[in-house]
Order: sequence, then C-alpha cells, then structure tokens
Amino acid sequence: MINSAPANDLYDVAVVGAGSAGLQAAQTLGRMHRTTVVVGTDRYRNDPTGHMHNFLGHDGAPPAELRLAARKDAEAYDDVRFLDVVGAGVTRISGELGDFLLEVSGEGPVRARRVLLATGVRDTLPDVPGIAENFGDLVAHCPFCHGHEYAGTRVGILGSAPHVAAMASMVRPIAEDRVVLTHGGDLDEATAALLARTGAGVVADRLVDVRKEGAGLVVTLAGGEELALGGLLVKTEWEQAAPFAEQLGLETSEVGAVVVDAFGRTSMPGVYAAGDLAQGPGLPMPMASVLAAAAAGMMAAAACVQDAALAVLADGEIE
Repeated sequence: MINSAPANDLYDVAVVGAGSAGLQAAQTLGRMHRTTVVVGTDRYRNDPTGHMHNFLGHDGAPPAELRLAARKDAEAYDDVRFLDVVGAGVTRISGELGDFLLEVSGEGPVRARRVLLATGVRDTLPDVPGIAENFGDLVAHCPFCHGHEYAGTRVGILGSAPHVAAMASMVRPIAEDRVVLTHGGDLDEATAALLARTGAGVVADRLVDVRKEGAGLVVTLAGGEELALGGLLVKTEWEQAAPFAEQLGLETSEVGAVVVDAFGRTSMPGVYAAGDLAQGPGLPMPMASVLAAAAAGMMAAAACVQDAALAVLADGEIE
C-alpha cells in the first residue's frame, strides 16, 4: 500500500514499474527531493533466473535480492512513496505534461506532473517442450548474462536466422564446442558459410524436447538422436508488457520499443521511458541488461528534474 499519501496528491513524478530501472529512478528522484510515487506489481522479466550476472558488485546475486536492497535505499527518502499492486497495476495513463492521470487496478487514481515508464517487456519463448522450464538457467537468451556459466561445454544455439552466426562467433572463446540447431529451418548461404568459417556444427532436425540431466541439457531430435549440451541459447520474441505506449501515442521503433533520446525522453512531453522497453539513439534494439536498465532509470530521472528546473526558469512558475 502507499505510504499514507492522499490519493489526490499531485506528485512531481509517477514511476510505473519497480524493477531496476524504476527503483534507480526512484532513488535519484528521492535524492533530489522530488515527490515521487512508484507503482509496481509482483511480476518481473528476470523472475525465471535464480542469479543475475555481469552486474557491477552483484555478479551472481538473485534478482529479488537486488530489488529488495534497491527498494530499501529508495524508501529511505521521504519524498518517495510506493504503491504495490498485485495483478494489472496501472491500467491506463492519460493527460498531459503537468497533469497526468494514472488509473490503478484496485486503488484510487494517481496524478503526477510527469510520468516515467519502466514497465519492461514480455518474452515469448520458442515452442519446444522443456525450454520454458529451463529458461533462465540452462536455457538463456543473452550470452553476456549466462554464457560464462556454459564454459567448457558444448553450447547449442537455436534458430536459422542470420543472427546465429554472430552468436556462434561470440561464444567461441567460451564453449568447447558449438552447434546450431535450426529446428527444421533453412540457413541462407551466407549464414551457413559464416558458421563453417567459425567451426560451428549444424543440426537441421526439429527438436522434440529439451530436458535437464545432471549439470546440463539433453535435446531429443525428431530422428530419435539425443544431443548433450552444457547450455542452450535461444532468441525470444518480445512485446511491451504494458499498453501505455499505444495509449499515449508514443513513437516506437521498428522492433516495437519506445523511442527515447539519450536522457530517456519520449516523443510526448512529460513522459520518459527507461529499461528494456526503451530504445535509445544509435541502438538497433533495447539493451536487455539489469545494469543498463538501472543506468537508464537514473538518466531518465535526471531528465525529469532538469526539465522541471528549466521550466521554472522559462516561465517562472514553481512546480
């Protein structure tokens, strides 16, 4: 529940989402004495994994442990309030710079001068039995987050699109052996040539299932053969976890991310975005990383503060 804050308060910033981006934004705003409400749910993209990696000072820590510590830090600032909602959370955002209205499932509405979106994305995994059960551990989508844990083993790479060649090349120093599992798909000539150049094997059979066995995986192929792997890298399909980009008419990229500038400003004045849902300038896609999300949350929060301060200088009206 919210920390004794009246429902009709006009907050300086409403942060939607309480993952690493939202929590870092809350801390930054709290330190700048900006009245902030954080609306979070009990769902997080990295829930499937027991340990996160490649995060300064927290390598190998459970994601929930980091969130707990980050929330404790943010709660230390008197201007930060949390509204914990089980289920849908914020259902709709409307309004404009200076007066946004957030409709919250099971709670009264929340009003804020600015909104910072940190709601993340939702993954859809390849439809192969056993992949979902092992995702976040022996099955992963990011070699930077989980590749090292497969060191010295045969690593599988699922897919037939051109990205599999780059993935096979990236994990070459890590893996003892690499095999691309096309799952019945066809490699184009250029991708096949690149895989051959890097020494990666190719298996064209469809996958029947994936199961954990010992410290690794066993993949059963349509022809009946079983293949032992130390880990399997897959490409997930993802979509926005919340409908706010569409509701607010925000500009999105070709891959479906919210377009932001280097400070997390979206195409709508007063709306900012940070984390996996947002794509910054010069990037082909969002950077799916806990550390990158936290950094983006800090930058977007700083932009909220800076923009409010510049507005005061421009028109003399105190927010």
